[in-house]
Amino acid sequence: MIRRHSGQRCGAVAGLLMLGVAAGVQPVAGETLPEALAKAYQSSPQLNAQRAQQRATDENVPQALAGYRPQIVASLSAGLQTVRNTLPDNAIQAQGQKPWQIGVTVTQTLFNGFKTSSSVRVAEFQVLSGREALRNIGQGVLLDAVTAYMNVIANQALVETQKLNVQFLRETLGVARTRLEAGDVTPTDTAQAEARLSRGLADLNAAQVALQISEATYAQVIGSPPGRLAPAPTVDRFIPHSQQAAIDRATRQNPAVIAASYDVDVATATISVAESSLLPQVNVQGTVSRQSDGDPFLSVKRSDQATVLGQINVPIYDGGLAASQTRQAKEVVMQSRQVLEQVRNQARTAALSAYITNEGAKVGLSAAESEVKAATVALAGVRREAQAGQRTTLDVLNSQADLTAARSRQILSQRDRVIASYTLLSAIGKLDVRTLGLNTPDYLPEVHYHQVRDAWHGLRTPSGQ
Repeated sequence: MIRRHSGQRCGAVAGLLMLGVAAGVQPVAGETLPEALAKAYQSSPQLNAQRAQQRATDENVPQALAGYRPQIVASLSAGLQTVRNTLPDNAIQAQGQKPWQIGVTVTQTLFNGFKTSSSVRVAEFQVLSGREALRNIGQGVLLDAVTAYMNVIANQALVETQKLNVQFLRETLGVARTRLEAGDVTPTDTAQAEARLSRGLADLNAAQVALQISEATYAQVIGSPPGRLAPAPTVDRFIPHSQQAAIDRATRQNPAVIAASYDVDVATATISVAESSLLPQVNVQGTVSRQSDGDPFLSVKRSDQATVLGQINVPIYDGGLAASQTRQAKEVVMQSRQVLEQVRNQARTAALSAYITNEGAKVGLSAAESEVKAATVALAGVRREAQAGQRTTLDVLNSQADLTAARSRQILSQRDRVIASYTLLSAIGKLDVRTLGLNTPDYLPEVHYHQVRDAWHGLRTPSGQ
């Protein structure tokens, strides 16, 4: 007679796992998904590298602003000079001198064809574009963390499911051997039970291998190996409730779209930078210097000089360089506009796909839960019928295989359900620390920007490097 406590315990354990995941119930101890996301946000090398790149981009603004500021150059020259003079009586007179000169030159640009102001606009738009690129990378890191987290949870549940399946098959094989000795079944039943047990062991090994791989990926993405992980709820409260709303928000708020729009502004301002080479330039230059020829026989030992000069340079012809650069900049604008349209289409498609996938995941999870309930009832019925002699051992094994497969699909459906909700949140540009309420400081790139924007000097970064 096949014992019933194994199947009941299997159903209870799997049911507890899935109910906990579906309801978002947090266990007594264990790392939660928000905690894992906070770790990934803090320690991700990819995200930290992008932050450093953004800080480097911030420096473009003070570099452009330098065009408004005076340029000061100090100069010093000194040397030895020997003078040989031939006198009328062919006598040679040699004299050694030590000339030197020291001076300071200050140059201030008054007008350079609006090149400085245009360069500042280019740099500022580059900063804004870089911030959106940073936000996009941050979304990708968080989504990778969600995927890694849910893969570990799902694979842990799959391993437990396969362990319970193996236990059930062992008990079934034991019962089959007992009944074979009693003459109730044939050796075929025992062989079938042995074959299913071997398959179950192989499935358990495959599940354990998949779990180890997912744990390694988790450690790479999160920054630490996984321990006991708590079930994770969806983020349906943050996502739109209609397909069109998701598309509209994606085309407006997706960081890739916003970054591409700023790239158009960068390209447009670059035209003015190129055209500045065709306009006059006005500079004023002041110089203060002191020099000496080092001749001890001269009555004047040294001379001081101070000059202020205004200079206007009007370009006449540069071989067509500036004209070519202007035309080139205009073509880049056309290119960037096409790229923006392409990115908008991609964001629209991504939002639509994410919304459909999320809705499909809801249906898939509901169907998987119904399948598990039906498979559980079917297994119980087949076992009763087998006890009455109306079913064979193979029928019981097939019914158990159906239930195990149904539970596996339910686990994977729950994983896909959570990942799909986060994917949709990312598609609309809201997968960030602030929206999720993560317990970690939000990285604010504008802080560094304001620290360096108006810096006139200094070699150290704001962090002290």
